Amino acid sequence: MMQSTSSLLSLAIWLPIAFGLFVIAFGKDDNPGLVRGVSLIGAIASFLVTLPLISHFDNSAHGMQFVERAGWIERFNVNYYLGIDGISLWMVLLTSFITVIVVIAGWVVITKRVAQYMGAFLILSGLMIGVFCALDGLLFYVFFEATLIPMYIIIGVWGGANRVYASFKFFLYTLMGSLLTLVAIIYLYTQAHSFDIQAWQQLPLTLHQQIFIFVAFLAAFAVKVPMWPVHTWLPDAHVEAPTGGSVVLAAIMLKLGAYGFLRFSLPIAPDASHYLAPLIITMSLIAVIYIGLVALVQTDMKKLVAYSSIAHMGFVTLGFFMFNDMSVQGGIVQMISHGFISGAMFLCIGVLYDRMHSRDIVDYGGVVNTMPKFAALFVFFSMANCGLPATSGFVGEFMVIMGAVKFNFWIGMLAATALIFGAAYSLWMVKRVVFGAVTNDHVAALKDLSAREFFMLGVLAIAVLAMGLYPEPFTAAMQTSVTDLLTHVATSKIPAF
Repeated sequence: MMQSTSSLLSLAIWLPIAFGLFVIAFGKDDNPGLVRGVSLIGAIASFLVTLPLISHFDNSAHGMQFVERAGWIERFNVNYYLGIDGISLWMVLLTSFITVIVVIAGWVVITKRVAQYMGAFLILSGLMIGVFCALDGLLFYVFFEATLIPMYIIIGVWGGANRVYASFKFFLYTLMGSLLTLVAIIYLYTQAHSFDIQAWQQLPLTLHQQIFIFVAFLAAFAVKVPMWPVHTWLPDAHVEAPTGGSVVLAAIMLKLGAYGFLRFSLPIAPDASHYLAPLIITMSLIAVIYIGLVALVQTDMKKLVAYSSIAHMGFVTLGFFMFNDMSVQGGIVQMISHGFISGAMFLCIGVLYDRMHSRDIVDYGGVVNTMPKFAALFVFFSMANCGLPATSGFVGEFMVIMGAVKFNFWIGMLAATALIFGAAYSLWMVKRVVFGAVTNDHVAALKDLSAREFFMLGVLAIAVLAMGLYPEPFTAAMQTSVTDLLTHVATSKIPAF
């Protein structure tokens, strides 16, 4: 294990939280400009702190890097224990990057309780990075659950007309799923006398024990992803959340569940993962195919993109449970890519909503005539959303399909239908919203992107294109970690019940 005296991970976690608390404590609504400025400085500083993680990361090293360890609750052997590998590296970077975009996105739109809004996102950013860095089971659980609070407040305070219902549904679904996980964490502690996640991965558990642990973790992670059939909270949360809330929810929070499979379910319960893989693959394929069809009939743009997120995350979980390098790496690449593309799609819908206060597809038509810059970017992101080659959306899906064909041809063929459904619902929305003649006076009066809006969408477009054309840096960083994970999963022996 590579040790490091650096405190980069602690900085990445606590710097945005400190800025968020400062903004909430001292920010005043009578001076929103200062609040926005301080929040942006905090978000950029937090992003810059994570950049050295890339330059100092050793792609060939096994185990965790940038490790930090200190006693926390010594009586119960609970430690403040942090570290990242190639699986979590890019998720930390993605979180800090998206936070900068979200602060810029809310610059003009949020006019009430600006300090609380910006502060909530900064605190949420630090907590989510904590989830990706935690190597102590209890520390992970604390971060994992704490992310619910800022998002619950963001939806409940700045959301739409049904925001209270949506925020309660989001909170209850995710909290109830996590309670069984807490039981599993305590059970693992009784077996290992430690909350060290890496120690849990070496426990000689019977298949019976592993299945209990797998199902307990599945309860939390499946809701968070979300997998079919526990996905119904997500469209409601997306529709009611403010634009920034939808961006963070889709780009980062859904990935917490997928990341949990890689850090807990697969390495701690490897035999149960093989034993229950048909269940997970079936649930993932239903998400890919059925939810893709559900997206096709949506009349609300936000709901359509929300359902498409569930379908795309189905690709992620599908890739993880076919146990080959190509599929698992494809799933992780899809997580990163979906962060860029889904975030951009929700920002595009937010741009239209800010101007017309409607998300209904029927209220639009001919937007290209009045907003050509916006139309170009919206079409580009929609194409990426349905997996156009040379965009990041293609790379992850192609790798998962390749891995699926290697695993089982028919599973690969069923997964590939997602490309057809993705093209159908994405292009159907683009055709009705962007192209054709101007349908009403509201569309005729639309103004094209401001410099701020063009910047945030342009940066995401560059990220989507760069990753699509040159994914090697992403796959190179995760190669060793994925190989180690799969070796551990493959070499385990199933003890008797």
